[in-house]
Amino acid sequence: MASENTSWSEENFSCSICLDVFSSPVTTPCGHNFCRTCITMFWDEQVQHKCPVCNDLFNARPDLRVNILSSEMIDRFGTSVRVKEQPCVGPAEVPCDVCTGTQLKALKSCLECFMSFCQTHLEPHQRVAVLKKHRLVEPMDRLDDRMCKKHDRLLELFCQTEQVCVCQFCTEKDHWSHPVVPLKEEYEVKMAQLGKMEAEVQQMIQERQRNIQEIKDTAKRNQANADREIADGLQVLTALMRSIEKCQEDLNQMVNERLKSTTKQAVGHIRELEQEVEALTNRSSEMKQLSHTKDHLHFLQAFRSLKNPPPARDWTTVEVRPPSYVGTLRRSLDQLEETLNMEMKKLCDAELKRAQQYEVDVTLDPDTAHPSLILSNDGKQVHDGGVGKKLQDNPKRFTKYVYVLTRQNFSSWIFYFEVQVKDKTAWRLGVARESIDRKGLIIVSPEKGYWTLYYDEDGMVFNGNTAFRLPLRAELQKVGVFVDYDEGLVSFYDVEARVHIYSATGCNFREPLYPFLCPCDHEGGTNSAPLIISPVQ
Repeated sequence: MASENTSWSEENFSCSICLDVFSSPVTTPCGHNFCRTCITMFWDEQVQHKCPVCNDLFNARPDLRVNILSSEMIDRFGTSVRVKEQPCVGPAEVPCDVCTGTQLKALKSCLECFMSFCQTHLEPHQRVAVLKKHRLVEPMDRLDDRMCKKHDRLLELFCQTEQVCVCQFCTEKDHWSHPVVPLKEEYEVKMAQLGKMEAEVQQMIQERQRNIQEIKDTAKRNQANADREIADGLQVLTALMRSIEKCQEDLNQMVNERLKSTTKQAVGHIRELEQEVEALTNRSSEMKQLSHTKDHLHFLQAFRSLKNPPPARDWTTVEVRPPSYVGTLRRSLDQLEETLNMEMKKLCDAELKRAQQYEVDVTLDPDTAHPSLILSNDGKQVHDGGVGKKLQDNPKRFTKYVYVLTRQNFSSWIFYFEVQVKDKTAWRLGVARESIDRKGLIIVSPEKGYWTLYYDEDGMVFNGNTAFRLPLRAELQKVGVFVDYDEGLVSFYDVEARVHIYSATGCNFREPLYPFLCPCDHEGGTNSAPLIISPVQ
């Protein structure tokens, strides 16, 4: 008997279809061995029954019998017969569709079989003549998705009209009139577009990161501004409290000094009166003793000494008058007011400096100017020419009053601008909302969309309302206008004197706001000086 040969190659125990160790090996009439399941599935998919190895045709499906020798050999040597180790499939890699148990990494995908194969299970496609004709490509997952559902053909073209992937049959029927290109060509176009889109996205990301940083910086500045505002307010209030305390100390000292002087005078009078009372009491005692004497000589001698009383003060003209405190508290408050005015001046100066940080560059809009107004070429000056020009009708133009708006408007945040009013006898300026009436009779009020300061020889008023009449400021040359849209605040400042004039609070801004100027009528030349939008100095 021949000796056992344990050095047989692995191919002697491997199925030609699955290339794995035989499982229930069976033999075909031509003598080739296969796993029962593998050959059965192979024939189920074929019209003719033939051997996958030698291509022998069988008239009828053979009746498969178990290969007893192969089974015994596999049972005996199965532990030593193993397919060479191959890499297992990893994340984002295509698995072998044939492997059972642990799936191996696919080496190729077959566009005829619609399956992916590892190195072991790819061997029939490299050996069997029929399988060699199959189209092998780099491993692809979801091969079913790459097939046309309608024609069961590979999607290898792209319709540029409908922007879908199509097969060759699609171009001959449904897409026959559409421009189509190979997938690779469209892939390159789309990849270029994707690169551009990615660059745009990266730019958007960078812009938003800059926005985030800007917002963070703004929040940091806001916190610093808030801290500074609190510190400045604490400093001012502390100075005021010290002034109040000093005012109270001075008042107490002044009143106490006057009271002390009066009290000292009263004590002196009392002491002097007590001395006189004591002297008179002694004299009274002497008189009582003398009245009881019976000795005529002694009585007459003693009476002579009592006849002339000691000198005494005339107390009818002496009085202790209470001190007068009239004006004492007022004079103390005058000192406090002086201190308060000094602090207010410092506060207004700091407030105006902060407002000026929000300066905006605005120019006058000639399309809104009344026909008699004359604007400078740079749009920074306006005065009344006295004669209305014939201009094309414009819905934005004021036709009854010598008003003009700026080109720029503001619908959020904070803004500030300055207007020179030097040598003017009358003017109006401030802000107005977009929807104000520009043609008929205009009522200047917040309800109608105006927040303005008016000046003439009688004084200054807010929006022409005498209830808000303000004191005239000597030599008012430049007015600053500050608007906090979100807070509903409009403030006016005397820029040269660094003094706050008036603030309108709780304003309801629901539309864009325009800086508003009115130089008023030229009044025969006395009010011909222009209003000038000036940069912050």
